[in-house]
Amino acid sequence: MVVDDVAFARQVIKEILTRAKYNVVAEASNGDEAIAMYEKYRPDLVTMDVVMPIRGGIEATRTIIDRNKSARIIMISALAHEQLLMEAINAGARDYILKPFGAEDLLKAADKVLKDDEDEEPKGGAHAKI
Repeated sequence: MVVDDVAFARQVIKEILTRAKYNVVAEASNGDEAIAMYEKYRPDLVTMDVVMPIRGGIEATRTIIDRNKSARIIMISALAHEQLLMEAINAGARDYILKPFGAEDLLKAADKVLKDDEDEEPKGGAHAKI
């Protein structure tokens, strides 16, 4: 699932993931939508923008993780503020990337987060729903 309040950013992320054979099952433009869409689709991975209206990404991440401890969330932020990034990780995010990012950065983070454990191959490509 791709979560960002900027439609263009959602489209770019979706295109990168789709080209890499990921199946993007949902999009959301704020934290409240993200929580509802997560409950409905239970994606294998969520990319979550930090700063959004209505409910921010950190608060939405905290709620999703409270409801599903195994949720895999990558935070995406334009702010390289160390405290904000630590707050995201403490909320349950598995990784983070900073804007602007390249396709390789996003795909590397997705593969890392989807990897079930050190000895297994990533659960990527057509097998993962995002």
